[in-house]
Amino acid sequence: MQPAFAGVLGAIVGSFLNVVAYRLPRRESLITPASHCPKCGVPVRPYDNIPVLSWLLLRGHCRSCKARISPRYPLVEAGAALLCIGAVLTHETAAGIALSVALVLLLIPAALIDLEHRIIPNRLTATGAVLALVLGTALDPSGEPARLIAGAAAGGFLLIAAMAYPAGMGMGDVKLAGMMGLFLGAAVAPALLIGLLSGIAYGALIMARTGVGAGRKTVIPFGPFLALGGIVAVFAGQPIVHWYTSTFLH
Repeated sequence: MQPAFAGVLGAIVGSFLNVVAYRLPRRESLITPASHCPKCGVPVRPYDNIPVLSWLLLRGHCRSCKARISPRYPLVEAGAALLCIGAVLTHETAAGIALSVALVLLLIPAALIDLEHRIIPNRLTATGAVLALVLGTALDPSGEPARLIAGAAAGGFLLIAAMAYPAGMGMGDVKLAGMMGLFLGAAVAPALLIGLLSGIAYGALIMARTGVGAGRKTVIPFGPFLALGGIVAVFAGQPIVHWYTSTFLH
């Protein structure tokens, strides 16, 4: 897959991910109705639905009613494009590229939905799990057992954490970690570590700003931190695993 094609694909899919992030937690159809302005209800014209470019040309406003369009939309589209380009440049095998691109495109709506609604929909993680199994089995069957073990281990690890501290982690996080393991294999270990450390660091900043008592009462979704760890692992997970094993296990 050429980087330019990956970027275009990422931007187009990123536009759809905005729809997923808005509609999925509201239990709305992802297909119908067509994209429309949430303020006036007028359908978005095809030439106003070009990723990033249309938002810039419209200066962030609806053509019909001039309502403001959140900059989140072009940022998601551009971010998806850049992540897809990076995944193609980072990995050499078809399996590595396909699994990495699919994972980053799943982590984006998972993080957005958890930030806004404090949930990670089962439909998203279940779809991701099935996709990981299909891609892995088709493109790298010899590596599938290791990815299955990684998925079970990652989900099991967070399940124990969720049972030990239910207020700090939900079952959506557990399922997301398991799904990530099916894509990342052994690289899910640094992904979980980065997610946990970044979540702890953010919690510490909240407590430093608001006080320990108020900080402990602040609800912080863990999904975005897991997504951050997963994205870092897409690009650097295997080198981290190789460094660790070669340094400490030999």
